[in-house]
Amino acid sequence: MSSIPKLLKLKDYVTLIGTSLGIIALVCACIGSREFLSLGFFLISIALGVDLIDGYIARKTNTVNEIGRELDSLSDSLTFGITPAILTFQAFKTGGIIDIFIIIGAICFALGAILRLARFNISEVSGYTGVPTPVSALLIIAYFYANYFYAFAMGDFLEIASYLIPLVMILIGWFNITTYIGFGEKDKSIYLSFIILAPLCPILGIIGILNPNFLISIIVSIFFLCSFLLGIAIFIRGFFLHFKKKRRNLR
Repeated sequence: MSSIPKLLKLKDYVTLIGTSLGIIALVCACIGSREFLSLGFFLISIALGVDLIDGYIARKTNTVNEIGRELDSLSDSLTFGITPAILTFQAFKTGGIIDIFIIIGAICFALGAILRLARFNISEVSGYTGVPTPVSALLIIAYFYANYFYAFAMGDFLEIASYLIPLVMILIGWFNITTYIGFGEKDKSIYLSFIILAPLCPILGIIGILNPNFLISIIVSIFFLCSFLLGIAIFIRGFFLHFKKKRRNLR
């Protein structure tokens, strides 16, 4: 049995950086103040970029290995599944009965991410069945920051956001595991939306740390709200791609 350092390649160490960011974000969730929650989501958005980098390194160096495949899935389940679920609960909890439903939503979100990654590891089909876990994490980040910047402008989160978040998390969890959404291996809409939005999340997160004024807060809040709605629209498009492909195969 080889030692751990001999099994790991360069891209695996990059993966571990992303895992470390997820752990720090989890600590931020445990602290629970609004500033630390924003920092937690900020770190998750940085981890999204790290996830892109380790995949790029793996392809360029041709160092795709079995331990890296398992490590990537374990890292993603923590960083893009469990940690965002806990951050979201802490951000939108009310201290009332609705918190029970937020907990249920958080569990569904985390389990959706874990189950999708487990299925992906044993899948031999090209492309993606269900929504990739980093993309679903990006969607929940957009939802949080839409409310976070709204709170900068208006003083607090929209009350309805806490009532909607259980449904949002359950829906995203289902997006992860459903077989009724399909994307090609090189689906441009997914890659473009991910590559454009992923770097903007940490940039705009820094703006949030700097206590923006009313106008900037409203503009950034609207940007994230539109990004969230765009993500939902892209996922719905995935339904049509799936059925279109299925119809073509039946001919």
